[in-house]
Amino acid sequence: MKNIILGVALIGTVAMNAQTQIIAHRGFFQSQPATTENSIKALENAQNLKIYGSEFDVRMSKDGVLVINHDEHHGKMEISETEFKELAKLKLSNGERYPTLKDYLKAGKKDKSLKLIVEIKPAKTEALENEIVEKTIKMIRDMKLESQCEYISFSLNICKEIKKLAPDFKVQYLRGELSPKEIKEAGLDGIDYHYSVFEKNPTWLSEAKALGLITNSWTVNDVEIYKKLKEQGIGFVTTNTPDVFKAQ
Repeated sequence: MKNIILGVALIGTVAMNAQTQIIAHRGFFQSQPATTENSIKALENAQNLKIYGSEFDVRMSKDGVLVINHDEHHGKMEISETEFKELAKLKLSNGERYPTLKDYLKAGKKDKSLKLIVEIKPAKTEALENEIVEKTIKMIRDMKLESQCEYISFSLNICKEIKKLAPDFKVQYLRGELSPKEIKEAGLDGIDYHYSVFEKNPTWLSEAKALGLITNSWTVNDVEIYKKLKEQGIGFVTTNTPDVFKAQ
């Protein structure tokens, strides 16, 4: 009887570990009052929700300041061609000051249970991409946040550069054109593809899992798509509706 109980407990533990984890896309901002994507408030909302992680986007100003912004522009200003002091004059739509990476990491450090999913955006040249990667990794190491951060990018160069400078860091590729086998051969840790990529390539999730790769999908906001991916055993989903998926 004791062995049976232990066996049931073990199965339950494995099932829990196999559950699909939820990542808030640009923080938890949708349906939340006075909250803007990629804001500190959006990060705090994700912390309060008690999910796996919160994703945010890193870019670099003309004078080398790392900032949090999804689009290439902040207002009408092109971030890579504008000095930070000018960018900072324009606040976010919820009234917050324009966040730097340092601001964001400080806020993220307050809740070590929430993973910080660092998306480094592609830059105009590989040299600029490499500079952003180097500065990002240095800041994260200086703040002793190595174990709390994971990395994603649409730039294969950025992904490879992160692994070159920090081989132990978890890095996933976003664009979606590489097979799991190609990702493994590139030395990366996983695939984080739009859900339509998995629909077009129905064997990729099982292939990725067989290769020991992390599996994630963005940006999943439809409950039925979430349930389908969950049934297929995907490891993570990135969503604008983390509260809805958590309740499933």
